[in-house]
Amino acid sequence: MGSVNFSPFPPNNLHQFQSSGRVMMMANSVTTSDTTTAAACVKSSLSFKNLMETFTVDIHRAEGRQLNVPLIAPFTIATSRLNGVENVAIRVELSNGCCGWGESPVLPFVTAEDQNTALTKANEACEFLKKSQAMSLGHLLNDIGQLLPGHQFASVRAGVEMAVIDAVATSISTPLWRFFGGVSNTITTDITIPIVSPAEASELASKYYKQGFKTLKLKVGKDLNADIEVLQAIRNAHPHCVFILDANEGYTSSEAIQVLEKLHEMEVTPILFEQPVHRDDWEGLGHVTRVAKSKFGVSVAADESCRSLDDVKEIAKRKLADVINIKVAKVGVLGALEIIDFAKAAGLDLMIGGMVETRLAMGFAGHLAAGLGGFKFIDLDTPLLLAEDPVFGGYEVTGPTYKFTNARGHGGFLHWDNIA
Repeated sequence: MGSVNFSPFPPNNLHQFQSSGRVMMMANSVTTSDTTTAAACVKSSLSFKNLMETFTVDIHRAEGRQLNVPLIAPFTIATSRLNGVENVAIRVELSNGCCGWGESPVLPFVTAEDQNTALTKANEACEFLKKSQAMSLGHLLNDIGQLLPGHQFASVRAGVEMAVIDAVATSISTPLWRFFGGVSNTITTDITIPIVSPAEASELASKYYKQGFKTLKLKVGKDLNADIEVLQAIRNAHPHCVFILDANEGYTSSEAIQVLEKLHEMEVTPILFEQPVHRDDWEGLGHVTRVAKSKFGVSVAADESCRSLDDVKEIAKRKLADVINIKVAKVGVLGALEIIDFAKAAGLDLMIGGMVETRLAMGFAGHLAAGLGGFKFIDLDTPLLLAEDPVFGGYEVTGPTYKFTNARGHGGFLHWDNIA
């Protein structure tokens, strides 16, 4: 995965930069007087693809720690219930002193790792990074991919990749949203209402309406009739909102179509129906997609069914969904970029989402979506559901709008000793 086929921003002066003799930048070999010049030159000259080949990374320190944060209220979906975040934070420090931050989220029945497994694998990866010789960014990320392969360790791989990429962006004094292309520095997210009673759903909808949210994502899939009651309550409380339904694999194909029929009778048309059936029910997914689009004008998104580039190729080939939900924790950073590239070429719409994460992982995904552009649906709300925010700095939040500053790298960090 060392050669990714995309180029977020053009190498305007690449020839001049190459001739300067500084293309292969050892993180500990740039003197203080040269750092600003070299960083500015890299920032203006190299695409991410070129940095994969030309930026040499020298890891000085690396460590993973538990990242536990309570939720405001339990978060219930069709397949699981969370009372708090139990993720893993990763900190990487280069020999030039620049740090990068990553987060490996853990969501039961969605990620393959639990927290103990994730922490163990993260620290194994960190030990590998500390013992590794300086090497190109692409080579290092490829080694991380081999050490933490496939879906089995995708969340840990994502967290380690985030930290390394953040450290590199920080080294060249570039915010991540520019690092990934610079299309925009803002995104507008939906907000999620988990599986709750109609009264609780109505109260949440009123609260979010006052905060400026226009798109509500409703978790469904446990009880069809109860789901309809909740939708009616939300509609009464927030009559002008736009709906996304997310069944998290909870329905059969016939139940999913029945929900759409009942909503049609209520004159409610969701803008998106996410993962209506089990992840392995490819026939059911395709059937719901065809009926939803042709009869109700509703797009269907593949989330849990999309865990690799091969999955997306199959979805595109068989026209099983209209939208691909990109989650870095499902496929890693490089995997996400490959899928984005393929999905755009295949004419599939894009959604950016996440697990239940702090502003570390969610901010990285937001930087990526803003920088690359082209995402039709933005679902990066879970930090708003946390009782505490452990991240200092980072993006600015105004209701549903996130603004990414010009701070280098991610812009956010943890007080490391506070989570020991």
